[in-house]
Amino acid sequence: MKKIELSQIPHRRKNILTGEWVLVSPHRTSRPWQGALSAPANEIRPAYVPDCYLCPGNKRANGEVNPRYTGTFVFTNDFAALLDDIPPVKQNRNNLLHMKSERGICRVVNFSPRHDLTLAEMQEGDIEEVISAWQHEFRSLGAHPHVNYVQIFENKGPLMGNSNPHPHGQIWAQESIPMEPMKELKQFKLYYAKNKRSLLADYLKLEMKLNERVVYENKSFVVLVPFWAVWPYETMIISKRRISTLLQLKDAEKKEFANVLSVVTVKYDNLFKTSFPYSAGMHQAPTDGKDHREWHFHMHFYPPLLRSSSIKKFMVGYEMLAEPQRDITPEYSAGILRDLSAVRF
Repeated sequence: MKKIELSQIPHRRKNILTGEWVLVSPHRTSRPWQGALSAPANEIRPAYVPDCYLCPGNKRANGEVNPRYTGTFVFTNDFAALLDDIPPVKQNRNNLLHMKSERGICRVVNFSPRHDLTLAEMQEGDIEEVISAWQHEFRSLGAHPHVNYVQIFENKGPLMGNSNPHPHGQIWAQESIPMEPMKELKQFKLYYAKNKRSLLADYLKLEMKLNERVVYENKSFVVLVPFWAVWPYETMIISKRRISTLLQLKDAEKKEFANVLSVVTVKYDNLFKTSFPYSAGMHQAPTDGKDHREWHFHMHFYPPLLRSSSIKKFMVGYEMLAEPQRDITPEYSAGILRDLSAVRF
């Protein structure tokens, strides 16, 4: 099928990481918009806010006082979704009512002592310090005998449910492998068993050959809009060398990862001249003690903005009841992002 046809007709694309499908309807972009507008987050923030519970030296909601930290600061979440010290509980009634307790540890990662610096506004050297904190936490949390998966993520901006504007991310470490990584693990294993190669390595090789959805690359990483992207300006970072976790990064690769994080977040901000909201997170191999040679390190960025800084993509109706749907092709959004400057507006 010619590419011009795909830009004009509805079609479905398969997500090779999950086995799921997405409906692409590019012809719908011509429809008038009279829906909700979300206010852009362009407020000017000070470097320090006296009543912010994440700023250095301030009291948090639970009464603890933050140290006067000068770099990246990590602490256990005061209102954690997972708890480490709970009794084991399990239930299965008639194979219909399944339940089990879930132990875990939740950590908060303050990227910087400054209240006004997102990843897009930080120096690459400072982003390296954040990566070092992620590595330390992944190593220590993954070493717990009951922790089988460590999820590192960031919700940026109030549109993504961020409860505090001080730039920060989270880490949840838990007993079970969560559903999204579990879907990917299944597909990784199936592909590796059949081909003895990494699924993402082969996918990346094809994407770089086609060069239709690649946004940016350096020596160690590629940023691209996945062929099966759901969110309008969704991207994925893939390591060129097959590694399973952050712990396998060489020094040069760590610098390259800081560079690629800086570039993709700056491009997002430049898209609509706003502090661009997103949910982002790394998918790394489980910490269950098994040899996951099938796994390939990657990071997802899921931003909600569609046409401007004030128009959000909603996952409702058909998306909730049937399957994901998008209005612009991944090739179109990749071209837009690729042409944007890597210097923040």
